Amino acid sequence: MASFEDLAMGQFHLPSKSDFDMKKFIAVISYFTVVGWCIAILLYNKNRSSFSTFHLRQSLGLALTAALLSFIPLIGWAISIVVFIIWLMAIYYAAMGEKYLVPFLGEYFQTHLDFIQ
Repeated sequence: MASFEDLAMGQFHLPSKSDFDMKKFIAVISYFTVVGWCIAILLYNKNRSSFSTFHLRQSLGLALTAALLSFIPLIGWAISIVVFIIWLMAIYYAAMGEKYLVPFLGEYFQTHLDFIQ
């Protein structure tokens, strides 16, 4: 607790609503199309964190999976709906500041997309 002297002298810090968490921003924007991913990777170069790295890998993996599934008629398109739902969940968890490993392929994305460091 700050003392009266500290408050009177202005020697305290209260978190404001304008405080901005760049790690969450990079994580969330990485899920929005290839353009969003490119913007996120540019911002990531100046604001590196394990949280951002995790979501950059997951979002690139989901984008590649959706792109590959789009070439498979009917079955691929149906599975793409599941990928879309997982994509929405990943955005939600990124905004909440949590690491959400994509079902089935999340660990694969983390190990094989390791060029994002």
